[in-house]
Amino acid sequence: MTDASLINRYQLAELGALLAEPARAAILLALMDGTMRPAGELAAIAGVSAATASAHLKRLLDGGLLALHEQGRHRYYRLANDDVAAWLESMALPSATRVTPKPGARDAMLCRARTCYRHLAGQLGVALCEAWLQRGWLRAESDGMLLLPAAADALVHAGWPSASMHSLLLLRGRGCLDWTERRLHLGGPLGVAITSAMLDAGWLRRAQRNRALLPTPDGWRRLAELGVRIEH
Repeated sequence: MTDASLINRYQLAELGALLAEPARAAILLALMDGTMRPAGELAAIAGVSAATASAHLKRLLDGGLLALHEQGRHRYYRLANDDVAAWLESMALPSATRVTPKPGARDAMLCRARTCYRHLAGQLGVALCEAWLQRGWLRAESDGMLLLPAAADALVHAGWPSASMHSLLLLRGRGCLDWTERRLHLGGPLGVAITSAMLDAGWLRRAQRNRALLPTPDGWRRLAELGVRIEH
């Protein structure tokens, strides 16, 4: 779902109403890490009753922001797709996060590196996108971003699994507006694949309490080899 299709299908006022309710915003924020969660868990996160959560979930489903996965008798909710996640990231979900463009120290870890649905965001995500564009490893086109063959040797030399390189070069990404940095990080299938590979390789690990991503010492070193540097 693109921004244009969202606005064409649902009135802008309705989208604003969906995000303006703190419980619905909390539900959406909880699903920004790419997980699927049952209604009871989302009700607890939002601080509302099961019946109230059910009404909120129905509105979010009808609004096209959530999708439902049924497994036997169990029902799980997730964000509808990457496009919805990117749109929510750019909107910053102020009613749920209470985060300003310059968050406080307690949010520093989240701002440094986090998941935006399933891809890398925050200072580290922006630094990766900008460094690889400057090096000519990424190319921005009208329909997205491509990883270029010039990046392959450098990535493999830095420890990237060579077996995954061919498929990586076939994927498209897109610029996703980062809500803390107000610049673009790399989203879309390419961004998801790169983040997944870094997690699998141990360059990043997930925080337990939120959607922050924690670069390991080895990850900092290898990312620096690839031109990705931030203060830490």
